[in-house]
Amino acid sequence: MRAIVITRPGGPEVLELREVRTPEPGPGQVRVRVAASGVNRADLLQRRGAYPAPAGWPADIPGLEYAGTVDALGIGASRFRVGDRVMGRVGGGGYAEQVVAAEPEVVPVPARLPLESAAAVPEAFITAHDALFTQLGLAAGETLLVHAVGSGVGTAGLQLAKAAGARVLGSGRGAGKLEQALQLGLDAAIQVSAGEDWAEAVLRETGGRGVDAILDLVGGDYLRGNIRVLAPRGRLIIVGLVAGRTAELDMGAVLSRRLRIVGTALRSRSRGEKAATTAAFAHHVLPLLGEEAVKPIVDRAFPPEEAARAHERMEGNENFGKILIRWSQ
Repeated sequence: MRAIVITRPGGPEVLELREVRTPEPGPGQVRVRVAASGVNRADLLQRRGAYPAPAGWPADIPGLEYAGTVDALGIGASRFRVGDRVMGRVGGGGYAEQVVAAEPEVVPVPARLPLESAAAVPEAFITAHDALFTQLGLAAGETLLVHAVGSGVGTAGLQLAKAAGARVLGSGRGAGKLEQALQLGLDAAIQVSAGEDWAEAVLRETGGRGVDAILDLVGGDYLRGNIRVLAPRGRLIIVGLVAGRTAELDMGAVLSRRLRIVGTALRSRSRGEKAATTAAFAHHVLPLLGEEAVKPIVDRAFPPEEAARAHERMEGNENFGKILIRWSQ
C-alpha cells in the first residue's frame, strides 16, 4: 500500500509518499481501506520529532484519524462487516491507504455523511465532546468561549455547544474565519489582534459577568485573559498549546472565584479510556451528524502527493475547519 512517511525530523519537505507493507488486523481489530485522512497539529509535531507515536504504532507514518470502508476483520471482530463505511481514531499510521484499528474505537459513518467528509469528524468531534461535556459539564443556558474557533476542534465545539443550548463566543485572529464562524451559529466574534484586549471584549459581550466555560485550543499567555473572564465557578479546559507551554497564573483569582482548570489529551490515554470517549461520542454525537444538526467543516482535501502542502497550510493557520488527505475519488 501507499503511505506518507516521515523520512527524517524536519519541515513539510521531509514527507514522502512510499510503498510500505500492508498491515494485517490482529485479534479484535479491523482493517480499513482509507478514503481520506484528517490532518492534525499533532502530525506536525510528530514530523518535527517533538511528539513521537505511542508504543505499538508506526513511528514514521503520522495520522490520527481516517474514514473508509472495512476490508478485513481480525479474529473476534464482529461488530462490522467487510464493506461497511466507518471512521475512527488511531495512535498513528492514518496517512495510508489502509489502516488497522481496535474495533471499540471504530464507529459507523451516518448514511447522509459523505465518506471523505467523515475523515474530518473523529479527532475534532470526539475531542470537543469529551472536553465540553464529559469534563466540563457544559449545560444549556451557559456561556462558552472557544479560542481558535475556526480550527477543526473549534468548529466542532461551537456546533456541539449550540446544539446543547449554550451561548458561544469565539476568538480568532482572522476576520474572515470569524465571519465563517458566525455563519455556523457563533453568537459573538472576538478578534484577537496586537494592541487590543480580547479579555475586555469578552467582558463587554457578557455584561461584565464573564463566561461559564472556556475551550482553549491556543494555550500560552491566553491563560491570563482566561482567568480574568471566567465567571465564579467557571471552568477552563486546555486542549492546545500552539501559543506556548508556560504562562503566569493568578492563583488568588482561582481560589476566590472557585475556578477549575483542566488539561486534556486523547493520544496518551489508555485503550479503555479511548474506547469510552468513542462510545460517548457514538451515543451523543452520531445522531446529530445523522440528522445533519452538526457537520464536519472541511477546509481543503489534498492528494497524498501534496501532503507537504497540507502541512504548510496548517502551519500557516490558513485553514477554516479540517484539512484532509484524499486517498480515493
